Amino acid sequence: MVREDLENIPQFDLPDGYALHWYQPGDEEHWVCIQRQADQFNVITSALFNQQFGTDFKLLEQRQCYLLNPRKEFIGTATAWFDDNFEEAPIGRVHWVALLPEFHGRGLSKPLMTAVCRRLRELGHRRVYLRTSSARVAAIALYLRFGFVRTA
Repeated sequence: MVREDLENIPQFDLPDGYALHWYQPGDEEHWVCIQRQADQFNVITSALFNQQFGTDFKLLEQRQCYLLNPRKEFIGTATAWFDDNFEEAPIGRVHWVALLPEFHGRGLSKPLMTAVCRRLRELGHRRVYLRTSSARVAAIALYLRFGFVRTA
């Protein structure tokens, strides 16, 4: 799915008590924990984290976002990533969006997407894409609401 620009990003605020947290070294453990519980399609390991994001902590601090509940527990994540050669050009990427299952249906993915799309724009990206499975119906609805369109 592609969004051709990062103008007019839908704005959703976090509910009271919830907060965003940008990556700090050691947070990869939270990423693995969230993804393992949220993702029924992939085998989630620390090695997968390193394969997807590398070990440049400064880069991750700019790009990887976590959602904290009012008890400051890590409950969601999304990354404002990039691809330097998507359709032969650099592009931003919304990557590995996940929310713990017990928090689904509360509208919490919307402010997480707002934050990640804003960050992509702040980092200079003009276009953005993401990949998802057709089985992730709720996720696709969210991405469509954020102006992403299906690609072939």
